[in-house]
Amino acid sequence: MTRHLTAGDTAPDFTLSDTEGRSVSLADYSGKNVIVYLYPKAATPGCTTEACDFRDNLASLQSAGYQVLGISPDDQDAIRDFAAAESLSFPLLSDPENTTAKAYGAFGEKTLQGRTVEGTLRSTFAVDADGKLTYAEYDVDAEGHVGRLREQLAG
Repeated sequence: MTRHLTAGDTAPDFTLSDTEGRSVSLADYSGKNVIVYLYPKAATPGCTTEACDFRDNLASLQSAGYQVLGISPDDQDAIRDFAAAESLSFPLLSDPENTTAKAYGAFGEKTLQGRTVEGTLRSTFAVDADGKLTYAEYDVDAEGHVGRLREQLAG
């Protein structure tokens, strides 16, 4: 299990490929507020619920000054297909080696269909314009997540 991050920690930088193979870094968003959310697998029920929740609330998040980045261990083809199928209008990034998930403390053991496996843990982080975490949540419940997140960010 990797160490969990908390508000006040410096957000680990990353450079990952997006749906088109372009490199995207957290540093590209320097001076902006960013929501970084990590999810286990594109096009699965929980991950689809969460991604669509971000999609449906993107305008209100952006008007509150936040950009959204979704990160999963899926390859470029899988995230491109997922973004197209769900009309996702924010960047999805591929973390095939789980390097970013591990850096954010969002990688570890979980139970799937009665088996214990290792993988990306559904987690969300808010990063301020100076690169510091203002919010960190692990073991996110996908249902209604963005509404709860917006309340936390506004509070």
